[in-house]
Amino acid sequence: MQSNFLIQLVRLLDGLSEWTGRTVSWLTLFMVVVTFVIVVMRYVFNVGNIALQESVVYMHSFVFLLGAAYTLKHDGHVRVDIFYRPLSERGKAWINILGILLLLFPVAGFIGYISWEYVASSWSLLEGSQESGGLDFRYILKTALIAMPVLIILQGISELCRCILVLTGQGHLLEEDVSEHTV
Repeated sequence: MQSNFLIQLVRLLDGLSEWTGRTVSWLTLFMVVVTFVIVVMRYVFNVGNIALQESVVYMHSFVFLLGAAYTLKHDGHVRVDIFYRPLSERGKAWINILGILLLLFPVAGFIGYISWEYVASSWSLLEGSQESGGLDFRYILKTALIAMPVLIILQGISELCRCILVLTGQGHLLEEDVSEHTV
């Protein structure tokens, strides 16, 4: 019963991270296209566009801030493999639990905490670009500073549940769950 809840929670939170990551990954393609357009406009037509230039910065920020949980889900963040790789699955689960509880949650919580006033102030002013002709919704960009730690914490909860399942000998249920849903 309890493992069913954990599996459902992992599936839900992994799905959120997967959707967010795949969605913002499209921004990398748009960044290339917009950057190409900016270069052509500037060097061929001798025309600048501040809003387009700022849009590349916005997209780049969204990819990193909103894609961090996706990277965590796919185990893409840096770790010291010299110590981690030779461990058993249970050993890896214990290391992950300690990392999540002692590093991930406190750091993500701290980022959210220190960003809160900064983002709230930006929203109260409906802060826009400092450049004339720039984008008038910098407050939305700054909101990603709050969204990132929230998404990271949610994915951390998923990873924590996954580790608990491994430690209780039920990690195979997640593998079976994944193989049932792959094509």
